[in-house]
Formats: sequence, C-alpha cells, structure tokens
Amino acid sequence: MRVSIFDDMSQCTESDVARLLPVVNQQRREQALRYKHLFGQWTCLKSWEMLDIDKEWQYNEYGKPFIAGGPEFSISHCKNGIAVATDTQPIGIDIESIRHADEALVARTMNDEERKRIHSDADFIRLWTRKEAYLKYLGTGIIDDLHHVLDDTKCVLFETIETERYIYTICYEKV
Repeated sequence: MRVSIFDDMSQCTESDVARLLPVVNQQRREQALRYKHLFGQWTCLKSWEMLDIDKEWQYNEYGKPFIAGGPEFSISHCKNGIAVATDTQPIGIDIESIRHADEALVARTMNDEERKRIHSDADFIRLWTRKEAYLKYLGTGIIDDLHHVLDDTKCVLFETIETERYIYTICYEKV
C-alpha cells in the first residue's frame, strides 16, 4: 500500500493549474476543465500528479474511477489536503478538514451507537472518514442511508491519522 498526502493548498493558483494542464493526459485535462472553480480544477490535476499513473481511467456503475489491470486506487480532497492511496487490493481513503458538524448532519449520518461516541468535532470527522473510506473501498461512494455503513466491516482494516487541520482514514483488506 502507498499513501500520499499533500497539504500545501497555497499552490491552488491559476498558474499552478496552467502548469499542470499540459502534463496530464487528455482525459484528465478534460475532466479538470469541467470544474467551474479553480479549486476543483487544481485538486483534480494535483491528485492525478500524485497518483503518478499515466493510464486512462474507467468508471464503475457508481462513478468510482479505476484502471483496467490495476493498480487499485482511491483519491480524496478537502479544503486542507489531498489524499491518494494505491494498492494491489481494493482500497478506500477519505480526508476531511476538522470542522463543526451540526446536529442535523450527525443525525442524518450516524446511528445511535455512533452518536454516543461523538463528543467533539474531531470525533465526528473520525467516524465520517471511516464511513466514506469504507464506501470508497466497496466502490459504491455515498449511499442514501449512512446509519449502518460500518455494521459489517470484519474483513477490512482501518487506519486513521490526525493532524490539527484534517483527519484521514484508509480502508483496506485484511490479508
């Protein structure tokens, strides 16, 4: 497994987008330019550069990107960082800035047991990144009912890493 984190978001400038556009393949260039905002363009291009695989991407029925013949990969970004994970087995990664989670969001995304474990914004983000990394591992992305996402995770492992600005979680198969 290889995990790369990039957290110098000051490079999100028009000149950095212009620098990266000619470096990426046509498919990724077109995808980046579909974003209306500079931040979306830049994170699309920077994550491709971090992935360092110059092959065409395909997408499963849920929109998860993959490369025929591998490697397996997962990409995530937030206001404070970009996370890229690659492996020979399915993998999921999620990175989120530590921010306030209002009660409505907690109620919409967490079950009763999970809500009992939330005593701070970081507690919520820890659980959220775990759920999203698991859904990326499965290849489904966000689903309608998030309350029971982590009910059956016996065959996977999670690693959660925290900084003062963000938390990221990696989900991968037990070997």
